[in-house]
Amino acid sequence: MSGWRLLLTRPAEECAALAATLADAGIHSSSLPLLAIEPLAETPEQRSLFLDLDRYAAVVVVSKPAARLGLERLDTYWPQPPLGPRWFSVGAATGALLEDYGLDARWPAGGDDSEALLALPAFREALAGHEPRVLILRGEGGREWLGEQLRARGVQVDALALYRRYCPDYPPGTVHARIMAERLNGLVVSSGQGLQSLSELAGEGWAELAGRLPLFVPSPRVARLAQELGARDVVDCRGASAAALLAALRDRPAPA
Repeated sequence: MSGWRLLLTRPAEECAALAATLADAGIHSSSLPLLAIEPLAETPEQRSLFLDLDRYAAVVVVSKPAARLGLERLDTYWPQPPLGPRWFSVGAATGALLEDYGLDARWPAGGDDSEALLALPAFREALAGHEPRVLILRGEGGREWLGEQLRARGVQVDALALYRRYCPDYPPGTVHARIMAERLNGLVVSSGQGLQSLSELAGEGWAELAGRLPLFVPSPRVARLAQELGARDVVDCRGASAAALLAALRDRPAPA
């Protein structure tokens, strides 16, 4: 795997953690964070949702920022976590934050995505009661597909946006210059929004990059979006974790 030289595009803190794991495996990476996190101010409606936690069959936490910010509010409003809801995360890293807090959290082992969560037996069991309600802790506009799928199954869904993601400002040509300077031969994105930011920042050079470099994505949905944006070599890691990326890298040789 040491032939890989990857461009990482996650938020800065996550880029640093992933880069360290890749370095331990002998893989060079270059971090260009294309998502920054900004907590959102709490509204009265959002406060009301959190005070009603005990009325939900399940709480789904979709990311590490959602876990950190959601647990801060849990501390504020619930000295003891309510007994009603069961807690779920989309991925293991987010789930670990919930467990460290003391919650009995579950997550799918077969993939860090909404599809895997919907197939999780424990999640289905939690929603088996009469008129189940689910609260999704997320970023602004995140995991819309998950909410749509649950509503189609007769579940009442509330979404609580705790933060927004935005792309930091970079000079034009930054992506191409970084790839050329460090001889990078693979691109890594962790979400559809990150992919969109990468394509926009690459500008006119995106078509060439998307046609030449392998693009590692976390889920089938992001893979479909990448193909719609013209990426020719899309690798679905079936998860956004470092372990999922490393497994995908092991399955294919690095480009010359």
